[in-house]
Amino acid sequence: MEKFVDLVLLFFSFSFLGWCIEVVLKYRQFHRFINRGFLAGPWLPIYGSGAVLITLAVGDISRYEFAYGTTFAISFVVCGAVEYLASWYMEKRFHARWWDYSQKPMNLHGRVWIGNLILFGLGGVLIIHVINPALFPLFDAAPLRARQVAAGALAAVFAADFVMSHFVLKLVKLGVERSEADNTEEIGREIRLLLSDRSYFHRRFADAYPEVTYRTERISARIAGIRAETEKLRAEAEQRFEARKEQLAASLEPTGAIKNTVICNQCDLIDLLYDDATATDEMRRIKKTIDADLERLKDRGAMGRP
Repeated sequence: MEKFVDLVLLFFSFSFLGWCIEVVLKYRQFHRFINRGFLAGPWLPIYGSGAVLITLAVGDISRYEFAYGTTFAISFVVCGAVEYLASWYMEKRFHARWWDYSQKPMNLHGRVWIGNLILFGLGGVLIIHVINPALFPLFDAAPLRARQVAAGALAAVFAADFVMSHFVLKLVKLGVERSEADNTEEIGREIRLLLSDRSYFHRRFADAYPEVTYRTERISARIAGIRAETEKLRAEAEQRFEARKEQLAASLEPTGAIKNTVICNQCDLIDLLYDDATATDEMRRIKKTIDADLERLKDRGAMGRP
């Protein structure tokens, strides 16, 4: 029970720390305070979840190995999986891409990328080897009853925040589904207008993710249609080009070369059909004339038989 309570407190500690980090980063980017996250409170559960999972994973193997490299690898994989699954679930559930790393190098479906994964690994090393050893003694210094009350109170507030924020996200989802716009920028403007005349919690969400990309089935279908039409046009253009290339090559073939080919084919046919033993005098005379003319052409360099 005590370990569970400490893990709950650890979850909220790192959720708050992650929220602080995001607020600072967005302040540097947009030069204004932005209350980041899906929840109204000062916490980002994706950070808390990652910290708890790393702590549990490393704790299970610490009896065998407790090295920085192992911690880095576990944090790299665990936090990357958490971020990928969170992105996938939120997009499927609410028809929006809340973060997109498609333009970053070595990304996986735009949901995670190598830069963040390295930071996750380094952050895991910091959590396991620096922060947790200092944080858990602070938890132990407080009476178990006090920790239970604090964990229960935080969990209750968190649950209420989650329910309220869920309704806000449902409103966003409905706005996306009902929108007649055919691109994400227009949908975004409609969503901000939809939330602007509502409560602070609704307006806060519109500001929390200024770079959100809205995706609907209609937009996805239109993009797929454009890609299919583009591929069809490309294939047709290639076919026309190949046909035109063959026609052009035929038109550019010299008349002399055609005549030479015809003569050679005729000579081959004569060789196949002519039999000196059964030939008449007239046939021998024609054959002799043809052979003489071929020799004259060879002497002039006009043709040659293979």
